[in-house]
Amino acid sequence: MAGEQKKAKKTKKRHCSRNPVLARGIGRYSRSAMYARKAMYKRKYKAPETKIEKKAKAPATVSKPVGGDKNGGTRMVKLRKMPRYYPTEDVPRKLLSHGKKPFCQHRRKLRPSITPGTVLILLNGRHRGKRVVFLKQLASGLLLATGPLVLNRIPLRRAHQKFVIATSTKIDISTVKIPKHLNDSYFKKKKLRKPKHQEGEIFDTEKEKYELTEQRKEDQKMVDSQLLPLIKKEPQLRGYLRSTFSLSNGVYPHKLVF
Repeated sequence: MAGEQKKAKKTKKRHCSRNPVLARGIGRYSRSAMYARKAMYKRKYKAPETKIEKKAKAPATVSKPVGGDKNGGTRMVKLRKMPRYYPTEDVPRKLLSHGKKPFCQHRRKLRPSITPGTVLILLNGRHRGKRVVFLKQLASGLLLATGPLVLNRIPLRRAHQKFVIATSTKIDISTVKIPKHLNDSYFKKKKLRKPKHQEGEIFDTEKEKYELTEQRKEDQKMVDSQLLPLIKKEPQLRGYLRSTFSLSNGVYPHKLVF
C-alpha cells in the first residue's frame, strides 16, 4: 500500500496554460492580466554585449588655425570638399541590378510537353483557337510554328509558350530541313516610312503599306512542301489541323485531355 501511495505522489500534473481557453483563440485573461499573473515585471532583460570591437570612424573634419584676432584662432574644415559646380541636368546612370542578367543572357527553357512536331493550340493573336505544328525554339525563347498555310492559312510565325496548349498529337519531323536564316531578326517588323509635309502634295498622308517579300513566300513553300506529305500519312490529321478549338457551356478546360 505504501509503495502505491509513493507512486501516486510522484505522478506530476500535466503542464497546461495559466490562461484557460474559453473559445478557439480567446483566453480567459487579457494580455495585461497575464503580464501580472506571470510576474513579468520582475524579470530584467539586458541586451547581450558584443565582443566585436567597433571600428573608429575616420574624422570628417579637421581643425585648422586661422589668423586674425577676432576669428577665434581655429576653424573646422571638411576633409572632403563638396563640388563647387553642379550639372544643370541630371546625368542618367545605370542602377545596380543586384546580379540580375539582361534578357539576352537568360536561359531559354522549354516545357517538356513541347517537342519538335507537337501540334499546338494558339491562345492569343489573330489566329487564336487554331492548331499549328511546332518546328523549333528560337534564340529569344519564342516558338517557331506553322499551320501549314495550305491547310489553315497560318504562315510561319512566332508564339510564346505561355500562350499555347501542347496536345498529345505529334508528327515526326526529323526529316524536315528548316532554313537556318529563320531566326528572330527574320521576323522583326520593319518600320514603315511616314510621308513628311515637305515631300509630295500637302494632302498626301498615305502610309507605306507592308508587302510580303518573295523570300518569305519561298521559305513558306519549302517548309510546307516537306510537312504536307507527313501530315497526309496520318489519318484525320488534316481535318484536325483545320478545325478550331473553342469551349462551350459545361466544358471545363482543366478536365479536358488534349
